[in-house]
Amino acid sequence: MFDFDQYLGFLAFMTIATIGFWLMIFLLTFVVPYWIGGSIMEMIKEKREAKKQAQEELK
Repeated sequence: MFDFDQYLGFLAFMTIATIGFWLMIFLLTFVVPYWIGGSIMEMIKEKREAKKQAQEELK
């Protein structure tokens, strides 16, 4: 059915595909939401500081 080198090639392909699959799952469930949440928090802080500065200038 398979020669030994074909079997090794198939195993290498399956290993790379599996690693890629789990990497995509990890990135989509943890890294991307953390990145988006952090940038939203940073944007809120910047708006809050700009609002504080504008109120201090009015005094």
